[in-house]
Amino acid sequence: TPQRFHWICLLLLSVCLLLWYCHVMRSGLSMNTGLRGYVRVLSSRSASHFLDFRCGRCAVVSSSGQMLGGGQGQEIDRQDCVIRMNAAPTVGYEADVGNRTSLRVVSHTSVPHLLRQQSYFFGREAATRYVIWGPEKNMRQDGKGKIFNALVMLAKKYPDTNIYTVTREKVQYCDSIFQNETGKNRMKSGAFLSTGFFTMILALEMCDSILVYGMIDGSYCSNANHSFVPYHYYEPSRLDECRMYRAHEHAKKGGHRFITEKLIYSRWASQGKLHFVYPPWPPQGHPQD
Repeated sequence: TPQRFHWICLLLLSVCLLLWYCHVMRSGLSMNTGLRGYVRVLSSRSASHFLDFRCGRCAVVSSSGQMLGGGQGQEIDRQDCVIRMNAAPTVGYEADVGNRTSLRVVSHTSVPHLLRQQSYFFGREAATRYVIWGPEKNMRQDGKGKIFNALVMLAKKYPDTNIYTVTREKVQYCDSIFQNETGKNRMKSGAFLSTGFFTMILALEMCDSILVYGMIDGSYCSNANHSFVPYHYYEPSRLDECRMYRAHEHAKKGGHRFITEKLIYSRWASQGKLHFVYPPWPPQGHPQD
């Protein structure tokens, strides 16, 4: 009957729409999984446009001279993922900092170091994911972003390398976290967020638990008996870490608020996901296995 034919047509149309919807959703998921604040440079060869990287237990390794002589390398390499910062080397420091690198969070100011050591970072560490952050003037994608242009050239030269940039929206989100935690507007206070801050935000998003190596707590430099420690473990003759921290903390313009940031990390650690294991931060210790 005409009425039955009408219902059959509606049923077929509904089935077609359902199949089309499932296809669109499946395609959308395959393209949009991952962390949306981190976008791959020249991502056409990748399965995901965004950083799709999750880990159970992560080791976040500071570039601080605190790493020297600690013998933490084997423990660091035993974790599911190892996150390092900027261009901090492992060769020659394996006993203290480990050998594996799963991901590097890199400041725009350290990109020239990557360019000078391409065979190391994109040869020896070819499987490493690189997450680059920087101000809009350097990261803009209209041909005028000097650092972004350099990353495009790297991605063309090493098409299998995973290079991601932190989006403008994500940088603004990190600014808002800093303001919520301190009550101070990051820009108005003359501060720049450190690579460590961006690293912590990313680690909290991608890791189930985080073990931090080489970061001192916010009160360390105010202790009368604190020792001389180089700012970077791979630059032993350079400026003392605490002198650098104090200079940045009180700089009226362009300084990293290292001490303030560590006070923020201490509050985050009380939530149980973040553990400062070497040197240990009171009252946090090594998480139980």
